[in-house]
Amino acid sequence: MSARPVKHSLTLRGHRTSVSLEEPFWHAFREIARERGMPLNELAAEIDAARAAGDAPDSGLASAIRVHVLDHYRAAARRGTPET
Repeated sequence: MSARPVKHSLTLRGHRTSVSLEEPFWHAFREIARERGMPLNELAAEIDAARAAGDAPDSGLASAIRVHVLDHYRAAARRGTPET
């Protein structure tokens, strides 16, 4: 997997946007969406809404996705749940 960011397009609330993430983050982000049974765009919109309403509304969507992925796997580690 590449450590260089890879740009993908997402649709958030009817608007297209591009997000650059490293391939391991894209993989983990897709896996989380699959685990939750939701489309990737829906998860991205949820993360974006939380970002905008949270402590760092000026941070970018890519950063918010990375933090979400990290939080997801940290919570799984605390529960002792094996994650993919």
